[in-house]
This record gives sequence, structure tokens and C-alpha cells, in this order.
Amino acid sequence: MPLAGWGIIAFLILIFLSNAVRILREYERGVIFRLGRLIGAKGPGIIFLIPLIDRMQRVDLRVITFDVPPQDVITRDNVSVKVNAVVYFRVMDPNKAIVAVANYFEATSQIAQTTLRSVLGQVELDELLASRDKINQELQKIIDKQTEPWGIKVSVVEVKNADLPPEMTRAIARQAEAERERRSKIIHAAGEFQASQKLADAAAIISGTSGAMQLRFFQSLTEVSSAKAATIVFPLPIDLFEPFLKKYGPDGKQEIHS
Repeated sequence: MPLAGWGIIAFLILIFLSNAVRILREYERGVIFRLGRLIGAKGPGIIFLIPLIDRMQRVDLRVITFDVPPQDVITRDNVSVKVNAVVYFRVMDPNKAIVAVANYFEATSQIAQTTLRSVLGQVELDELLASRDKINQELQKIIDKQTEPWGIKVSVVEVKNADLPPEMTRAIARQAEAERERRSKIIHAAGEFQASQKLADAAAIISGTSGAMQLRFFQSLTEVSSAKAATIVFPLPIDLFEPFLKKYGPDGKQEIHS
């Protein structure tokens, strides 16, 4: 056989091998169709196909992340909010992902957008801002249920940002400031009440104990004397003179007891 003939045979063998052999990575599966009929998913490793008869579609089994575009949502209390989210999903059944839906990525994206608008439209703004984890779990549950027939598993849905109108942002700031002021007043009033209780208890103890007022007076003198003051005007309590009045009497003379 001439050399040209061997060259043609080698060329045909290369074409045959290139169409018959596929190498799939660990995270890939190949969905095989034979004359249009589904054979099943194969891989990973080397896959042999029948040229012109078998057709293979690769499916990536890794977790796919995509951002849901910002959606205009009107909450239950009629506040317009622009919200975006992120969705994590992966293909669990390659056969369903190829046969049951034309484009599983696009279909999952559209389901995520419509579900985001639907769920957030049923909650109030305060719940959207405060109960983010609860909303994320509800979104994940709904989207995962809708994509399950396609062999898709939605693992995580996270609401990323909620952009409020400027007037609503100012209203929330005023509300937060009023709440902080209310708490401050409550704490201050509670402190005043506790202090008044302690003062009342101290006054009751001093008034009921002989000599307690004199001791408190001398203690106050000690505290004032430590300050840098040139002149100190300090009222003398009448209780200090009570022992002298009892001893000498009101006219200044010592009383003689018979």
C-alpha cells in the first residue's frame, strides 16, 4: 500500500478516536444520547462513544453561585425597596438537568427572581431588615422545592442588600434616634428611683441612730477640706448643740440635779 494510503487511514483513525473518546474530570458527568434516546450519565474518567450515533453533554456537578439582579419589591406596608440576593445550587441528577429543562441555569435564575419578589412582597419593612435569616430560609425552601424536578439542589439563598428610598432612610434614622432617647430616659429614671430609695434608707438610719448626724457632719468637713477653697461656709446642724443644751440648759447655766 502506498504511503499516501497509510496516511489517509491514520487520519481516519485519529478522527474516529477524537469522536469516540471523551475524558471527564472528577466533578463532571456526561449525559449520553444514542440516536436521540437517553442512555444515562457516565463518568468520571474515559468515556467511549460511537461516532455519529452517540452524543454527549457535559454537566458540571460543582456548586454554582450566581447573583440575582436587583429586584423592585413593594413590601406589605407599601414601601418600595430594591433588593438583590445570591443563590448557591448544584446539579444532583444530571439526567433530569438535561432532559427535564432546556437550560437549568437560566430556569433557576428566573425562579429565584420571581420567588424573591413574591416572598418579600408579603413581609413588612421592619421584618425584612430584622429577620433576614428567617426570610433566607423561606426563600431557600421555596426555590429548592420548585427546582427539585430538574435535579437541582438549592443549598443557600442570601438576601444581600436592601436599598431604601432616601426619605425612608431618614425616617428610620429618626425612629432609631427616638428609640435611643426613650431608652436613655427610662434608664435615667430607673437610676433616680434607685438613688432616692438608697437616700431614704440612709436618712432613716441616720435619724434613728444617736450620733450618726455628727459623724456624717465631720466626714463632710473632711471631704470639703481636701478641696482647694479659700473660704468654706458650712451650716452647723442644730443636732450638734443638743448635748450642750441638755447639759447647761437653755439659759446657758449648768443644770443642777437634786
